[in-house]
Amino acid sequence: MSGPPASQGEWPIPAVALDLAGAFKAAGWPLYLVGGWVRDALLGTVPPDLDFATPAPPDQTLQIMQAWAKKGKVWTTGIEFGTVAAQRGDTRVEVTTFRSERYEPGSRNPTVAFATDLETDLSRRDFTVNAMAIELPDVRLIDPFGGLDDLAQGRLRTPLSPEVAFGDDPLRMLRALRFASTLDFAIDPGVVTAIRELHGGLAIISAERIREEFSKLLLGRSPSAALALATEVGLAGEFIPELPLLRLEQDPIHRHKDVFAHTLAVLDNAIALEPEGPDLVLRLAALFHDVGKPKTREFTSEGVTFHHHEVVGAEMTEARLRALRYPSHTIAEVRQLVYLHLRLHSYRLGWTDKAVRRYVRDAGELLGRLNTLVRSDCTTRNPRKAAQLSGRIDELEARIDELAAQEELMALRPALNGNQVMEHLGIGPGRDVGRALDHLMEIRLDEGEIGESEAFARLDQWWAERQNP
Repeated sequence: MSGPPASQGEWPIPAVALDLAGAFKAAGWPLYLVGGWVRDALLGTVPPDLDFATPAPPDQTLQIMQAWAKKGKVWTTGIEFGTVAAQRGDTRVEVTTFRSERYEPGSRNPTVAFATDLETDLSRRDFTVNAMAIELPDVRLIDPFGGLDDLAQGRLRTPLSPEVAFGDDPLRMLRALRFASTLDFAIDPGVVTAIRELHGGLAIISAERIREEFSKLLLGRSPSAALALATEVGLAGEFIPELPLLRLEQDPIHRHKDVFAHTLAVLDNAIALEPEGPDLVLRLAALFHDVGKPKTREFTSEGVTFHHHEVVGAEMTEARLRALRYPSHTIAEVRQLVYLHLRLHSYRLGWTDKAVRRYVRDAGELLGRLNTLVRSDCTTRNPRKAAQLSGRIDELEARIDELAAQEELMALRPALNGNQVMEHLGIGPGRDVGRALDHLMEIRLDEGEIGESEAFARLDQWWAERQNP
């Protein structure tokens, strides 16, 4: 990596940042760009977020920001912790008074103390690559902890000892793995040792904060390596305890690859096959697709089996994602992908129209992701087996295209709607209407499209059988 920009003209400092610094200077206070903006600018990207630090007390910061924002908005929701946010035009900025914070034993809320000097503020940040600042408006890099060298070496270290850093905020242990994934950096051995010893501290962190870091880790460049390290040092067991349990052999006699290694390989495959960039739902499904295997493993004369692990795994996936406070729609989509990931293998004799319709109906909007997950699940080194699986998926996708050309395959619905069923049978809303529609949908899946008159005839037949069982 090249050295830092040497002058203001070489730094991509936004004009709004210089303008804000001018307002603070006029009030007698210095202002510094800090954190991820400095790191990313040194890595050659233009970060969208502008975070600043200042020795000005929060009440003084508020006065300056109110005048600077003019007709823009000012937020004081974080002022107790020293942060004031403002928006001017399309730009939102946050300014925080120099501070340090730490979690007291057993507490889920940090204790914040304001500081008077920049170095103290930077020393309490998570990693050296995030503990650099740019003094404004002079545009001078301040790097008291060697963050620039660590950035050049692709290394994650803490400004103070890792024990102090993780005592200040235990979430930083997971954040180390997140940055290893997103930046493809190596974690300093001393930091790894501290995580191994202190990972239990993650228990005091809220599920929402853990979820955010976990999602960012999973969407990074190298999530498999980060997750492998998280499992090795014991951190994964604190927030996804199902993952370490996958370290079991699929076949203890022939020593086939364990489920954990297979899972990480599937995740890598899914990432390589993503059609439109990082996909959190697909990556979560790849990570959890075999999570039910430890509970369903049985040893038989023919080898080890995992019958119905997709059913058990779907339930376990939902429980874990709920515990991590993921949105309901994300939970539902990942659960369905885990539940359906073996469906392809139940059709070994070819794809009938009925089978294709059911596969498409059950997958719904997840069809593309499901096919990607199924392709990713092939990690065999046997070329013949790999070719067979790939051919089976190719055959399925061809059958979907073929049938879609003949039918409205992506919008499968019964031949009649609820109003037609009620009017024809002379009944009101209730369970019988739903049962009638389910019956008509089964006919649609089994036989394809039928005319309206035929649908009414089938409905009459079904209704008569229900009345005279």
